Amino acid sequence: MKEALKNEYGDVIVGTVFSFTRTISQTHVKIFAELSGDFNPLHVNKEFGVKSKFGKNVVHGMLTASLFSQLVGMYFPGEKCLYLSQSMQFKMPLFYDEQVEVRGTIVGKVDALKMVKILTEIYRGEDLIILGEAKTQFQ
Repeated sequence: MKEALKNEYGDVIVGTVFSFTRTISQTHVKIFAELSGDFNPLHVNKEFGVKSKFGKNVVHGMLTASLFSQLVGMYFPGEKCLYLSQSMQFKMPLFYDEQVEVRGTIVGKVDALKMVKILTEIYRGEDLIILGEAKTQFQ
């Protein structure tokens, strides 16, 4: 894992990987439900979760994906970042108290705009949970 960059755009190297781990708890899910207004019982009602095809409650996909904000804002490019866009594909569910690795790989640069393209991924062990691409711009 790389430390948060304080570098300039010219110091960015394609292929560099940044990552951190995080565990999302039931408390996090409840707070996210309050903030987002998404009280879908699949996320917050134990009895409903048990009867679902997953057999338990599922963490909100957008809560899990929100970890990309920490990746971009704190690890790369960090304080010199303007987050332009984020695409995502939700590949599989995440459940309470599972640890994930949030990973960003620099895959491209657009020098004229000081823009960086980042492959964004969230893994639970070997399982890819969310796949996407972020575009950020150095300020």
